Amino acid sequence: MKALLDRARSFKRRVDFESGEYRKLADGQYPEALFITCSDSRVIPALITGARPGEIFELRNAGNIVPPYGSPGASGEAATVEYALEVLGVQDIIVCGHSHCGAMGALKSGDDLSSLPGVDAWLRLARPELASVLTSATDDPSLPDVAQGNVVNQLAVLRTYPVVRQRLDAGRLRLHGWYYEVDTGQVHELEGDGLFRVHSG
Repeated sequence: MKALLDRARSFKRRVDFESGEYRKLADGQYPEALFITCSDSRVIPALITGARPGEIFELRNAGNIVPPYGSPGASGEAATVEYALEVLGVQDIIVCGHSHCGAMGALKSGDDLSSLPGVDAWLRLARPELASVLTSATDDPSLPDVAQGNVVNQLAVLRTYPVVRQRLDAGRLRLHGWYYEVDTGQVHELEGDGLFRVHSG
């Protein structure tokens, strides 16, 4: 914690806040994309994409899960999607799963999560649509089949949101599925044939 605190205290000295770039941030944000990914500390959207402050709007939670549209109660995820599209006008949404995901691992192993009722209730949102993948996935500890299947499912959930569907139908929004390997840094992109592929940059 001390190292984090020291870096926070020296942040203003390490970054040129006198530059026009940072002063413009005070006028508002105009991100290019909504980036939905896992809360996992090894997945850092700005590091992966090289994004500068103000370029991506982030939504992070355990397992990069999007609750079904119309779920009862307040939802930070639904609010973030709505705000990103209606207020910020983002034209791209990326759902990025990752290798070695603890949430996907818990689903695959069928862990008893009774001591973690919040986690159990949250993962229950993703479990039904992943049922076939969970039974057929290999025992690869990086869990590519499960994590990639979850990305596909969360993109499908997003399409049920009226605010998403309207923009897709009007050609004003693009959805992207990514799978990030934490041990190699490779980003696999979901293509039209349903497969994830690495593209050289």
